[in-house]
Amino acid sequence: MTAQSARPEHSAPETASVTGAPPFKSSLVKAVFRDVTPMNVSRSAALAAESVTRTVLTEIIDGARRAAAEEARRKLIPRDLVSAIGRNVEVEVGCKWYLFSPTFHGLLGVLRDAEGAIVTVRERRGPRRPSAVAGAHRFEAGVRKLLRSQGVTAVPAMVRDLDGIASVFLTDLARDAAMVVREDGAKRFGTVALVTPDEPAPPLSLEDFPQVPSTRGRDGRTIDRDDVLAATRIQLFGSIRQRALTAAREATQDTQAG
Repeated sequence: MTAQSARPEHSAPETASVTGAPPFKSSLVKAVFRDVTPMNVSRSAALAAESVTRTVLTEIIDGARRAAAEEARRKLIPRDLVSAIGRNVEVEVGCKWYLFSPTFHGLLGVLRDAEGAIVTVRERRGPRRPSAVAGAHRFEAGVRKLLRSQGVTAVPAMVRDLDGIASVFLTDLARDAAMVVREDGAKRFGTVALVTPDEPAPPLSLEDFPQVPSTRGRDGRTIDRDDVLAATRIQLFGSIRQRALTAAREATQDTQAG
């Protein structure tokens, strides 16, 4: 799916977090990590991953809420999700979910193989159903809590899409965090800055580059908070990345012992 704009058209969501208990429990976060890696996951890593996922979902819901408000609606529908992603390319995450959602059928463009034949959506999905797709329903309670925090509700199809995006995004985050531990992947992959054709590239700072923890001193079998932060820098870009990193640090400031 191709977003319509490379720059966000709105400011940060008014509700950046949910008061009280986090919407996605640590046990759920760790279960997602177990789907992709046998490594141990520290408490601070689970809290950081939950916080990053929450920040991304809050941003998506905020964009959808704004789209619905233009039609004087408080109940979100899948069209609002498409609008939110189209207006803000930073929230185009969990894209593997698009292949399994009716919302995005017809919006994915045409893919052809080396011989020029069209590759169908079924072929693009592959023979196996990814664990992130199969387990998306686990996120429903947290998604509904996030929706309430934004003062909206959503039709079941919209909730299902938010479930799927959350599950796929967190799975990708877990996979990248494991890669950072195994291979110092953040050093190898670097970052990408997206800009529109008529604007200069933003100046780079040390914060723009993924940093692999320099004092690992561990057995290489445990994912810690800093590994999740490095994975966040791989998965996200722009202002949402900075908000996600800030929120994750705040969420884990008292749990660095893991």
